[in-house]
Amino acid sequence: MATQLVEKSVLKTLVPPSALNPENFQELAGKAFVEEVAAGKLIFKLGDTDRKTVYLLEGQVALEDREGKQTVLTGGTERTKHPMDTHQPRQHLARALTACRITRFDSDLLDILLTWDQLSGIEVSEIQSDAESPAGDWMTRILQSRAFLQVPPANIQAMFMRIQEIPVKAGQVIINQGDEGDYYYIIKHGVARVSRSSKTGTPLTLATLRDGDAFGEEALLSEAKRNATVTMEADGALMRLSKDDFNALLKEPMLNWIGMPEAKEKVRQGAKWLDVRLESEHANSGLPDSLNIPLFMLRLKAETLDPRVPYVIYCDTGRRSSAAAFLLGERGLRAFVLQGGLTAHAGK
Repeated sequence: MATQLVEKSVLKTLVPPSALNPENFQELAGKAFVEEVAAGKLIFKLGDTDRKTVYLLEGQVALEDREGKQTVLTGGTERTKHPMDTHQPRQHLARALTACRITRFDSDLLDILLTWDQLSGIEVSEIQSDAESPAGDWMTRILQSRAFLQVPPANIQAMFMRIQEIPVKAGQVIINQGDEGDYYYIIKHGVARVSRSSKTGTPLTLATLRDGDAFGEEALLSEAKRNATVTMEADGALMRLSKDDFNALLKEPMLNWIGMPEAKEKVRQGAKWLDVRLESEHANSGLPDSLNIPLFMLRLKAETLDPRVPYVIYCDTGRRSSAAAFLLGERGLRAFVLQGGLTAHAGK
């Protein structure tokens, strides 16, 4: 049973863990244990679906594909800063050639931490605020936003039937940074402040929200925790939609999931691959001719994308790319999501 944790200085050399913010890096570091593997022992088999991300820290490992072709990996090299065979099911057998030290942790955990990390911007929809708008216009402003253009009318009708109005008071905290996502909110009337804790613990004001502004959607997109706190600055009323209703009525209609054959066909017809993983991940295993805009940069760089071109978005699992597709959809861009990500389409 592995009990020794990987030294943080070593974990900091690995891609993509090295890019995590301090809080999420600590979360991962507490689960990254060293495993000793004797020479000749298997680390994983061809065809395994273990949902693990495995790094070679020390020693030598042979990766062998279906045709028997071998690649030898040596711990501490540039190549082993990246995980061994990220595909699921595994496309290689991995055997220790010498006594080795490895670490492995849940791929889903790493992917969720990366998604939380990269969705750490302002948790506010991009509907423009207008302080002069009458309070009664909130519904009209929501319906005219880009986010709702792709939602079927029946879903919008169902949303307005299920959305709840709640009275709020000045000083009331609506969502707390670090909490689990539970509702999507729209300000019917009132003023709210969006803040985020700084490294010193002092709240940093990120935005002021008014009638018709929405918030809370990003925490519902990718199993993420709230990345900001929203506090009412004045008495008012909010409209809120539950996580389940948000996912069923708004999120899913805006996500176009496709398989690899359909994705390749769309690219042949003029669509562009868009890799929303980190630059280091893209450099290691990006698809040919793909654009790379990491998820955390997408708000800043979305304007550089051509609105006339459809985008096929991918990551390792589909989690980060589904969040990216929703954000692009809010901006009126056409986006498709590779179902299951790259790990589900090895060799296809």
